[in-house]
Amino acid sequence: MKQLSRFQVSCASLAALALLCAPAAGAVEAGEPAPKFKAKALNSKRSLSLDNFKGKVVYLDFWASWCGPCAAALPAIDALQKEFGDDGFQVLAINVDQDVKDAKRFLSKRPVGYPSLTDPKGAIPERFDVETMPTSFLIDRNGVVRYVHKGFRSGDEDELRSHIQDLVAQR
Repeated sequence: MKQLSRFQVSCASLAALALLCAPAAGAVEAGEPAPKFKAKALNSKRSLSLDNFKGKVVYLDFWASWCGPCAAALPAIDALQKEFGDDGFQVLAINVDQDVKDAKRFLSKRPVGYPSLTDPKGAIPERFDVETMPTSFLIDRNGVVRYVHKGFRSGDEDELRSHIQDLVAQR
């Protein structure tokens, strides 16, 4: 068996260290295409994807039943859906609860007029590199992320409305 020199061992160690320290694929940012996905709707057996809303401005909202800011955001997001829905705007939510019953119970107390998908394994938020609940991605008619919104506080809907208005006006 051939023995490696100290130089070869050092180079191999440095290469391994470089791989370990290399930055992971970063979060999806404005200007990047939205990752493709497909997931089951919470309240039906139907699956949906971003492709179902091709040509629309999509507000993709990641939420969880245990998230206080998510609960606060729901009425504001639902109001934006009602306000801009006729202009080619669609809210699409993705719930990340591990137990789908928690999400269904949450929505039964806070019904909304847009679809919510379930991803209990967290594959979709992982593709978007979601670290905060809620996190939302405003996606233009061509599937490109134009705005990323992390968290939610009262009044955030005014800034969101401005971004949505700009995108729905672009035909």
